[in-house]
Amino acid sequence: MDHTSRSVLERVTVRFAGDSGDGLQVVGSQLTNTSALFGNDLATLPDYPAEIRAPAGTLPGVSAFQISFASEDIHTPGDAPDVLVALNPAALKAHLEDIPEGGTLIVNEDAFTSQNLAKAGYESNPLTDNKSLASYRLIPLPINSQNQAALAHLGMSPRQAARSKNFYALGIVYWLYDRPLEPTLRWFKVKWGSRPEVVAANTAALKAGYAFADTTELFTSAYRVPAANLPPGTYRNITGNEATALGFITAAHLADRRLFYASYPITPASTVLHELARHRNLGVITFQAEDELAAIGAAIGAAFGGSLALTGTSGPGLALKSEALGLAVVVELPLVVIDVQRAGPSTGMPTKTEQADLLQAMFGRNGEAPVAIVAPATPSECFAMAVEAFRIAVTYMTPVLYLSDGYLANGSEPWRIPPMDDLPSIPVRFRTDPEGFQPYQRDPETLARPWAVPGTAGLEHRVGGLAKEHVTGNVSYDPLNNERMVKLRVRKVAGIAASIPHVEVAGPQRGGLLVLGWGSTYGAITTACEKLRSDGVAVSSAHLRYLNPFPANLGEVLARFERVLIPELNLGQLRMLIADAFGVAARRLSKVQGKPFLVREIRAAIVEELARMEAHAN
Repeated sequence: MDHTSRSVLERVTVRFAGDSGDGLQVVGSQLTNTSALFGNDLATLPDYPAEIRAPAGTLPGVSAFQISFASEDIHTPGDAPDVLVALNPAALKAHLEDIPEGGTLIVNEDAFTSQNLAKAGYESNPLTDNKSLASYRLIPLPINSQNQAALAHLGMSPRQAARSKNFYALGIVYWLYDRPLEPTLRWFKVKWGSRPEVVAANTAALKAGYAFADTTELFTSAYRVPAANLPPGTYRNITGNEATALGFITAAHLADRRLFYASYPITPASTVLHELARHRNLGVITFQAEDELAAIGAAIGAAFGGSLALTGTSGPGLALKSEALGLAVVVELPLVVIDVQRAGPSTGMPTKTEQADLLQAMFGRNGEAPVAIVAPATPSECFAMAVEAFRIAVTYMTPVLYLSDGYLANGSEPWRIPPMDDLPSIPVRFRTDPEGFQPYQRDPETLARPWAVPGTAGLEHRVGGLAKEHVTGNVSYDPLNNERMVKLRVRKVAGIAASIPHVEVAGPQRGGLLVLGWGSTYGAITTACEKLRSDGVAVSSAHLRYLNPFPANLGEVLARFERVLIPELNLGQLRMLIADAFGVAARRLSKVQGKPFLVREIRAAIVEELARMEAHAN
């Protein structure tokens, strides 16, 4: 088919699905990077099986990668795929319900053996029963055998050749949506340059898939998604965890301090450690500890020693760190704790997303132990909020909790790389003068105590978890002193509101319904509200990046609206905090399925709430 006859689309959503050993995260990442280089706006949703290695061909072992790329500004990886590429029966069965009627199914028919069908729970072959897939555009392809034929000249065994079938499928998708091969071919040489046989196999598979799609009559249509009109600048595709790591490295540069990161491996936070460890040349020190308590203990020690101290975990690990985090509160050191939230409780579903750690972040320590809390809203925004976390920590001498989640951590989007000159410095002021030094003598504006680095003559002072006396820092059991110190720390955290941005409202600035969110619900909320407003529906939205303290104008914003709807990937934790702080009886929209909100779910809730408001008014 001549490429000049391609139909032009504004947006396409593709999902690859197969066994966890099929390399679908790899090909999804290559389609993502290629689309980013092409100039599309995009968003991705990797989906990993929760089991480390479920039996091949079974439903628990299905892995998937969804990407939506567009010529317009987008905020989500799409509600439903236009195309599902399913490499085995389990992948088809696990994801078929997400595909709308008329959607395209590209299916590896070679994998639909009686054994694989039985593993997936099929009683008959859906490709041949003439009814199961009748409402879809079904394109069954012998991907295994065609890929093996394309690699025959390399003398590989069938098992060896099968490792490249993911790239054969990718070649088909590249042709279908007019993606260039060259970026992926270059990546092969960089990734496997020391293994030329792997480069040759994957190159042959990718080109063969592309050539097959170009010559077969099975594909009656082909498409092109033009580049998006993004603001000028230098862009790269970035995941949330990559942006988090680069943000903290940048914060260390802006503060002219060494970055120390200590963590114990835990999904989905582990890739932050991997990314930071890659940048040792930038003065980053990484420490993989034997457990969560050791990790945060080392980070507290690094903060005491004058480094920018960072530790990372997910929800279960945050629970284990809670005692030591209370110590950081008492000794008032600038420690940042990353919590990449996942579905729980307990071990829960480690590879699935959730927002259920907000109340743990607020209150999950013994005693009154307030910490600041920030939460990025998009993968690329993880960079800016990481910088902001350390700005708050060193300015106010307080621990800061940075709440990301699995959806942000593994998802990706184009990121405009900010020039370093555009980023504000983070001033770090160590106390060096021993004259009149007192370890808990506070700055009158920020209530921060001085940061006195060990080894500075005349600035020796007591640390530890016992209650501190006001100003002197001596151990004190005086009840009134204890209450005074507790309230000072509360006031200090509350005072951060003076240096954070006001919350902004999208849409009408006052009126009927405000949809309020935090963290990774941003994309679905924003898209749903924008689409409704384009249809003439008056609905507003606001999104919180600062959760403790809230922005100073939040109460006034809430008071301007008749009703507030709060969508959360939990059972209403922000709603509880909003009710307590402002007396607002917001309506909740909860989801705890390990999956992010779909735009249509939030849209339906908004329409329902508006109808309820209209009925009440009448």
